[in-house]
Amino acid sequence: MISLKHVSKSFDDGQHFAIDNVSLNIHEGETLVLLGSSGSGKTTLLKLTNRLLDLTGGTIELDGKNIAGQDPIALRRRIGYVFQGIGLFPHMTVEENVAMVPRLIGWPSQKRRERAHELLRLIGLDPDTYAGRFPEELSGGQQQRVGVGRALAADPAYLLMDEPFGALDALTRDTLQQELLTLKQRLNKTIVFVTHDIFEALTLGDRIAVLHAGHLQQIGTKEEILQNPATDFVRELFAKPAQQLAVYGGML
Repeated sequence: MISLKHVSKSFDDGQHFAIDNVSLNIHEGETLVLLGSSGSGKTTLLKLTNRLLDLTGGTIELDGKNIAGQDPIALRRRIGYVFQGIGLFPHMTVEENVAMVPRLIGWPSQKRRERAHELLRLIGLDPDTYAGRFPEELSGGQQQRVGVGRALAADPAYLLMDEPFGALDALTRDTLQQELLTLKQRLNKTIVFVTHDIFEALTLGDRIAVLHAGHLQQIGTKEEILQNPATDFVRELFAKPAQQLAVYGGML
């Protein structure tokens, strides 16, 4: 479990807060979606969780241990991270990109190769075809699949995903959302997924945490949020999606 207790982050010595007194628990095996517009604090919260940023106040615990007392490099290697904009190394092959973290933690070359090929098959890319290619030879959707494979390479319990499908066309995005749901069933990872897309949040989230201007507005299942919005902001945010879902029978 990941536990955030009264977490705050300021970039200007406390004059303004990107994250302001946020507390929430992320349960083992669930997908928690952080939903909010640009500037709401969702990416900041993600980066605080693996110490890409340091806290201004509060604590974050991973499996009951305060992350402040842990080596940040070792911590990040235990947590898979799928970047916004993919972030593959252009000078490395697909296999080398997927095997990056296992190489850093000292896996032997044959084990790295076997793991990379296993993950390529898992994400729907035949290693015989794709392992030796470079990122520029792949479509956007294929690159994003490789990014997911790289994040899973060392078999982390936790997967942080920062708007991973935001730059893709609608059809590719829908396909990858369904593939992520399938992967989740197979691997049972705890996932924290950042998005500004309401329907993506409703599709992927076991629970949704709605952020606005650094404050946690509500956290709950999609049913709880749609039926019992906790604030005026949440009510207005979900009003149109709720109407559309009612028209189409509420199916997601």
